[in-house]
Amino acid sequence: MHCDAIGRNRSRFGQLEGRFVERYGLGMSLYIAPNEDVVPTPGQSRIREVRAYVSRSDEYGASDVHDTPDSHWIMGLPDADGSWDHETTHPPITNPMSGFPKYSGSRSSWGVARVPTVIVEIEDEEGRIGVGASTGGEAAAFLIEQHLSMFVEGQNVRDRSVIWEQMWRASIHYSRKGLGVHAISAIDIALWDLAGKTLDEPAHNLMGGRTKQRVPVYATTSRPDLAKDMGFHGAKVPLPYGPSAGSQGLRKNVEFIGDWREKVGRDFPLMLDCYMALNLQYTAELALALAPFDLKWIEEPLMPDEYVAHAKLASKLESQGTTAYFATGEHEYTSYGFQQLIEAGVGLLQPDVMWMGGPTEFARVVAQARAQAVAVVPHGCGVYGYYMAMAFDHIHLAEFMMMSEQADKIEPNFGSMFKNEPLPEAGYITLPETPGFGLELNRDALNLVRPYSH
Repeated sequence: MHCDAIGRNRSRFGQLEGRFVERYGLGMSLYIAPNEDVVPTPGQSRIREVRAYVSRSDEYGASDVHDTPDSHWIMGLPDADGSWDHETTHPPITNPMSGFPKYSGSRSSWGVARVPTVIVEIEDEEGRIGVGASTGGEAAAFLIEQHLSMFVEGQNVRDRSVIWEQMWRASIHYSRKGLGVHAISAIDIALWDLAGKTLDEPAHNLMGGRTKQRVPVYATTSRPDLAKDMGFHGAKVPLPYGPSAGSQGLRKNVEFIGDWREKVGRDFPLMLDCYMALNLQYTAELALALAPFDLKWIEEPLMPDEYVAHAKLASKLESQGTTAYFATGEHEYTSYGFQQLIEAGVGLLQPDVMWMGGPTEFARVVAQARAQAVAVVPHGCGVYGYYMAMAFDHIHLAEFMMMSEQADKIEPNFGSMFKNEPLPEAGYITLPETPGFGLELNRDALNLVRPYSH
């Protein structure tokens, strides 16, 4: 009896299944036709070779911006008594390692510049070469040469989206964020550079053209007063002290920002870089204490993976009436990561096109930010950030890192890496009409080495 009932139920289920298939079809996927590989267009040049280099130069260039002596302002090394003269000693800079006494001095103490730049060249069959770069050194060079190059060589530079998607999916088991995406970014930048040279157009024209005549820039610096005198449209200073400095450090932070506000006046935009050094409660207290100084934004107070803390902080800042933007994103990757920041309530995204996935992914992040009323200002990345700001009307300014030792003169962000890096004049960057990103590697200074080949 029981077996008969089971049989009847199975029969009824089979009939229902047959009716469902007859009515709705077998699958719900939108792959309703066989997917085909993208084949390069006949008559158009294919990519011949991908090459990855590192520099063996003794000079600053083709390296992390922190690859500087301890006397440089960006290393944040004050005198033994905690004072500074802005010449050989500088204000301390709180950072993710400040809570560990052994690493609380100069940022060189914890090896911030030990992983230098990787430089990528992509050459097509007609001898045109696109150039890209990111942080990653020999480790990224290995990934590029031994793995990612297989998705680039033989392809048409016009097919950048499918190349990006294949690199991203094929490296997901070791990538997602960090070094692997840096390697993808360097390749993607080189592809956009090569595409511009192929079509004889500057990179921003491939993304829709100019959205502004010139790109306004603010200065990241230890001397907002000098930045104002040079014509920059604002200045961002690093926060000197973190939670490990206690309540005395908090008071010093407030005094520090208050002094700069007094020196530059009420109308000059000031921003604060916290470089992942704080926690939720400290940031909220600091933001409240700094409210009288009208900061434009408070940048990267938390470690980038603390998404729950980001959401709680965004809510707390809103509830206490903080008007400064809650900004972050320089250490975030791909549109998936930036969506998490948007959903956490971050008001200003700061994607670094050299790290987060390259121009292909950068464009997606700008689109999703715009659709959700979130502001975007590119982080660092020198000339590549200027091209992103030029291409998108949702971006209103870009960052210029003051790389002179005392932050008292304008020097190239990439040091000796390029022969023709554009520099700001009166607070604006004017981009050339040369193809791609318009940059020429300074091979004589770089002493390039190709550690791997394939």
